[in-house]
Amino acid sequence: MAEELVVPVRGRLALARDGFRAYGLIAMMWVRSTMAYRASFALTTLGSFLGTGLDFVAVLLMFGHVERLGGFSLGEVAFLYGVAGSALGIGDLLMGTMGRVGLRVRDGTLDTLLVRPVPVLAQLAADQFALRRIGRITQGLAVLVYAVVQLDEVQWTPLKVLMVPMMLLSGGAIFAALFTMGGAFQFLAQDAAEVQSAFTFGGNALLQYPPTVFAKDLVRGVTFLLPLAFVNWIPVMYVLGRPYPLDVPEWFAFAPPVVAVGFWVVAGLLWRAGLRSYRSTGS
Repeated sequence: MAEELVVPVRGRLALARDGFRAYGLIAMMWVRSTMAYRASFALTTLGSFLGTGLDFVAVLLMFGHVERLGGFSLGEVAFLYGVAGSALGIGDLLMGTMGRVGLRVRDGTLDTLLVRPVPVLAQLAADQFALRRIGRITQGLAVLVYAVVQLDEVQWTPLKVLMVPMMLLSGGAIFAALFTMGGAFQFLAQDAAEVQSAFTFGGNALLQYPPTVFAKDLVRGVTFLLPLAFVNWIPVMYVLGRPYPLDVPEWFAFAPPVVAVGFWVVAGLLWRAGLRSYRSTGS
């Protein structure tokens, strides 16, 4: 029995290894292609940086009229904004091209990926890998640094310092899983890229503001149903020393890595179900 279990596990590990290797090779191919036109890359990255920065300009304008938003200062809101924006940028950089699944299903080009000895998910995720998306990550990190400078009232312990990279990596993984779920959904509804954006970019817009400005039913939904709150709301409340609007245990603040893994398990199951339902275009 033990030997029968070891073989499938080894097979899955080998498949995962091949997938990561293929992803890296395809992504590097697109990076080399991008860097052949360095001026264009610099301009598009700057455009991404400035374009996403307009969201924070709106926050600054808002605080030009109020001193606090939902009981939060500018520095605290900037902290929420920086973590959410950077996490989305990581997820978008790694898996953002999953929005093209519906297009490939419609035009039949997904068939060419199925005949290659490489996981389809790795091929789709790395297809047209856009390095310019680091502009979003850089902009989010810049706001995060600004926020840390502004947060004089926070007592920075080693644990709280370590929670910042934990939030960024776990949040990026959660958003990446959400992109994958959106790609799986497009096997059923081929014109559903906007639905995917509503949950990814729309979720980021939600997380940029304090949970105290939203109705508790919405806060419950993004905490227990679609766990976006683990990207920044819950761990940031711990760092700031603020109570979460819902009565949740304190250890929830350290759960983002576990939530990210669980979310990826669900995303993987949905992706496999979506891929199995694919029946080609018939052409």
